[in-house]
Amino acid sequence: MIAQRKTKRISLEAFLKIIRPANLLIVALAQLMTSHFLIETTPQGVPVLQDYNLYLIILSTVILTASGYMINDYYDVKIDYVNRPHEVVVGKGLRRRMVMILHTSFNFIGIVLGLAVSPRIAVINFIAAFVLWLYSNTLKRQPFIGNLTVALLGGLAIWIIGYYYQTTQLYVVTYAIFAFFINLIREIIKDIEDRQGDRKHGCRTLPIVIGFRSTKKVIFAIAGLFVLSIMVVTVRVGSELLFIYFGGLSILFFYFMYRIYQADRKNHFTQLSRLAKILMLTGILSMAFL
Repeated sequence: MIAQRKTKRISLEAFLKIIRPANLLIVALAQLMTSHFLIETTPQGVPVLQDYNLYLIILSTVILTASGYMINDYYDVKIDYVNRPHEVVVGKGLRRRMVMILHTSFNFIGIVLGLAVSPRIAVINFIAAFVLWLYSNTLKRQPFIGNLTVALLGGLAIWIIGYYYQTTQLYVVTYAIFAFFINLIREIIKDIEDRQGDRKHGCRTLPIVIGFRSTKKVIFAIAGLFVLSIMVVTVRVGSELLFIYFGGLSILFFYFMYRIYQADRKNHFTQLSRLAKILMLTGILSMAFL
């Protein structure tokens, strides 16, 4: 009876654990920094921070991201019992049915908030919600396509700000590309970290399909493409300060890649996943120097 009560109890701690508040804050910060430092004003000339639609977009993005975390944990509960049994929330702090109710409610709220801004934002939010569900249900168990999906959604969080305010500024494109590549590398690292549970439950992620060492080579290839893309875009932007900043950031990035080269244990890749977050945050903060 005691065990059953524990399973049925809905705790604030479990709710916060499943939505990853730190990650949500990074998403919100990225959108806020993009709007303030890269967009600056609306097409009507109003300071963007005075536009309430901006905060509706940020809130809807955060809510949909939280919903994505919920559905991901819902489908991955058996895998998580192998990879990180002490961090499992679904079926412990939150009932499975409650997770689905929260997931559906958050998706509905996120889409409605998007509709309050613009029908086109609502459509993007609907597509993002569907893709997050499809990723958790199917795509993440396939080699590379799941990683690519999450990376594209990471870039979308920044791109959607520029899209709504009708700006094609290369700064926005630069940071969307930055978010895409860092998220792509981090997702592949997480697949390496979780390969034990993934293999046990029939997932076909890159480390399982092509092997551990070959997956590292894929990461290095993506890193090379990332550096090349950032160089091309920053040269086109023509900002000496941006070029210097990304040059400095490259020191941290190359250290990150060196750590990947050396890594061969699960805890190494756990640390690398955290370092990828620091890289992302450092890149976001660079907007303030433009």
